Amino acid sequence: MTDSTVQRRRFLKTTLATAAVAGAAVPMAAQAQATVTWRMQALWDGGTTPQKFEEKFVARVAELTGGRFKINLFAAGQIVPAAQAFDAVRGGAFEMMKTFDGYEAGKIPAFAFTSTIPFGFAESDDYEAWFYEKGGLDLVRQAYAPAGLHYIAPTVYGQEPLHSKVPIRKIADLADKKGRFVGLASTVMGALGVSVTPLPTGEVYSALDKGVIDMADRGDLTANFEAGLAEVAKYVIVPGFHQPTTATSYVANRGAFDKLPAEFKAALAVAAREVSSALRQHILVNDTIALAKYQAKGCEIIRFSAADVAAARPKAMVAWRTATKGDALAGKILDSQIAFMKELGLLA
Repeated sequence: MTDSTVQRRRFLKTTLATAAVAGAAVPMAAQAQATVTWRMQALWDGGTTPQKFEEKFVARVAELTGGRFKINLFAAGQIVPAAQAFDAVRGGAFEMMKTFDGYEAGKIPAFAFTSTIPFGFAESDDYEAWFYEKGGLDLVRQAYAPAGLHYIAPTVYGQEPLHSKVPIRKIADLADKKGRFVGLASTVMGALGVSVTPLPTGEVYSALDKGVIDMADRGDLTANFEAGLAEVAKYVIVPGFHQPTTATSYVANRGAFDKLPAEFKAALAVAAREVSSALRQHILVNDTIALAKYQAKGCEIIRFSAADVAAARPKAMVAWRTATKGDALAGKILDSQIAFMKELGLLA
């Protein structure tokens, strides 16, 4: 074998190796530049204020990724009925949902504490701080993981009022009333003597209109006015002791989420936190405006005394523990939240 032959063979080996590496790199580069398209079903009806903020969310994700991550947004019930969204995303029918964890608290007790704490955190900033500064995000992700789902982030805002067909002027007046509540609020309100009926958000108006229930929790003041609740429930009770702060959730199919490049995962997290702050500030500004609109429709605004609410808190706390159902993770979440509420001075 001549030296020239050896050199040619070495050259061929080097060239083929280089080509192989280059060939492998092409799909990787193409993958990095590829456009990902997801579908997401939200909690809200089209045209409502909360849904407009979901539009901001998907637009922000697209902006942060240079248009390479597109999320097609659907209103509540447009892909599947709201009550089926959890299983649909878990099964891969679509990639993402905006949900209220309390809907699934009957199956996963930890979710009772990741959507609202009746008689608990009084300020939305306090509740959001639990998620981001006290380990809440990791705990919620642990709760979602066995279902094959990934919890991205919460949208945290303030109180949800109570809308009633009958006057309720103090905690004692709740006894023997029929009400729509979900999640931990259903357990707490049941402990206060309410006959609780869990209903999807979209059925609240008709249930009040037909007298199936006397009162209901649904959404924030503006969202509820847009849904027509001023027409069917002439008493608006504040503060929303049953839901003083609220967290809705961005949740994705775990398999779909894991396939995303790190840049896209970061975009979801950034957009979610931005929208949480923006919606909270919007609601804060518009609550006073909304109350005036209710009054213009002939509604009476009833304000519970702080002392009355505080006196009922011990009974609510017993209901909190009951709602854990002995589940270790639910108990860990509740203990974490109680510890933080003590640090804040809300609990002794």
